Amino acid sequence: MPDLKGLRVAILATDGVEQAELTEPRKFLDQAGARTILFSPKTGQIQAMQHSDKGDKLKVDQEITQADPSEFDAVLLPGGALNADHLRMDENARGFVREMHKAGKPIAAICHAPWLLISAGLVKGRKMTSYYTIQDDLRNAGAQWSDQEVVRDNNWVTSRQPSDIPAFNNAMAELFTLHGKRNRAA
Repeated sequence: MPDLKGLRVAILATDGVEQAELTEPRKFLDQAGARTILFSPKTGQIQAMQHSDKGDKLKVDQEITQADPSEFDAVLLPGGALNADHLRMDENARGFVREMHKAGKPIAAICHAPWLLISAGLVKGRKMTSYYTIQDDLRNAGAQWSDQEVVRDNNWVTSRQPSDIPAFNNAMAELFTLHGKRNRAA
């Protein structure tokens, strides 16, 4: 198990998030010692999905308007088509990922989550993967898309779908650990 003690990880999600892509990486990060905070454009709870079926309702920790990128070491962007489609149009979510990117902080995105990165204007020149249905969107925005379980490009790690979560978690932990060591050395 990686040691992520002291790392603060923001998670951005809303209704329609793919449940496994939020809960499994979050559990993994929490067990590794990271502190995760779930931000959403709405307060209370969000409706998770298990593919096309309703999943659990998940408690939101804070509204996204309260998210300050300077207080976080990394960001996790879970997928789900409805979730990603709503977040990509939320200026607070776009601004948050822009600031994380500008600061060189790690970004981990799975499935449809790269839509937010497209709308934030961040994917040009990046090597990425995603759920196969948005590969054209990524290519059209200037990313180099490939059909791989996990793609790491500098401070980003992307993955395709729920079946890739174990590999995604390991790559995310490796990236977050590397970032954490840099911060401690600074």
